[in-house]
Amino acid sequence: MRKSTQAALNAAEGRIWQYAELDFQDIEFSEEVVAACKANFCGNYNKSWQCPPNVGTLEELKAKYSKYPHAFVFTTKHGIEDSYDIEGMEVARIEHEKVEDLIRPVLPEGSVMLGAGGCNVCKKCAFPEPCRFPQKAKSSVEACGINVVSLAKKAKINYTNGENTVTYFTLVFLGGNETE
Repeated sequence: MRKSTQAALNAAEGRIWQYAELDFQDIEFSEEVVAACKANFCGNYNKSWQCPPNVGTLEELKAKYSKYPHAFVFTTKHGIEDSYDIEGMEVARIEHEKVEDLIRPVLPEGSVMLGAGGCNVCKKCAFPEPCRFPQKAKSSVEACGINVVSLAKKAKINYTNGENTVTYFTLVFLGGNETE
């Protein structure tokens, strides 16, 4: 296990459900995921600096993240009343982001964290004005064209965790020169 992965697990205080270490070539970038963003189901397409098309083309994203030979993915699992429990899902997302906040300070310098859902540092994104908090802003895994179902399969972790649960994913591209 890489030192940075162990540090992240320790910092998360037991709140991570599953995790796996990956190499860059294990991560699938997909035009289908980009097309789903273009369909604008979430309403954020071209309304945020951290969502398409403002994060770059698929080719630009691949080139950007290919500079990180190693990554790790982690999930949190949360109970909800049923599959229509939007309020419960929002509470779960906030809890997941708390885990991200615990991990962020122990990551190697230059690491990039892609989270669950779009950036929500600001109540309303400054777009098209410059980002007010570029060091805190965070794209989602999907906004960067990464297929989360494929990621889960490659990592051998569950994409879903049963009835009345929601699972959130974060992918961290590890900076630094860590090789072990």
